[in-house]
Amino acid sequence: MRKIVVLSFLTLDGVMQAPGGPEEDPSSNFKFGGWQAPYGNEASMQEMAKQINPPFDLLLGRKTYDIFASYWPQHTEGFVGEPFDSCHKYVVSHNQIDLPWKNSELVTGDVVAALKSLKNSDGPTLQVHGSGNLVQTLLKEDLVDELWLKFYPLTLGNGKKLFEEGTIPAAFELIDSVVTSDGVIFANYKRAGEVKTGTVGAP
Repeated sequence: MRKIVVLSFLTLDGVMQAPGGPEEDPSSNFKFGGWQAPYGNEASMQEMAKQINPPFDLLLGRKTYDIFASYWPQHTEGFVGEPFDSCHKYVVSHNQIDLPWKNSELVTGDVVAALKSLKNSDGPTLQVHGSGNLVQTLLKEDLVDELWLKFYPLTLGNGKKLFEEGTIPAAFELIDSVVTSDGVIFANYKRAGEVKTGTVGAP
């Protein structure tokens, strides 16, 4: 069985839309594309290098695949470019689409059944980057094993958020964390059973 790990850049209010640049995803008139860029430093790069560590395959939604496929095949050097280019890419779409990037495979039809089958197959960890709509499906079907989140010290109000209509009640356990000098919090969580409740202060 494969592990599915969701990696996401988030603002403090949970926005995940277009961290990398103004043209990445301007849908719904989003005006803050590129909000992650001012916070890059050596510590953050070191932590990201630990996460982009083969072996892994990519599991991507169509929009994120298109963004990646337009950039990474021309930038195959470095700790991101080389593993992204060489790994297998599973691309989830309800439509038949072209997949120009090498080692790319379409996941379509009964998507939920296909995702469950993929998770139950043999192979390396499946990393999910971006892919907001796909993440909602994975959360709703309880297919996410770990969340590797990067929280940035700003709020944006509007924008696509990680925890939206796919979120179900679920407990997670913190397994690793780092805070950089510019206030970015790297926090990795693993799925940890059901939500427990109680009364504060009760014996």
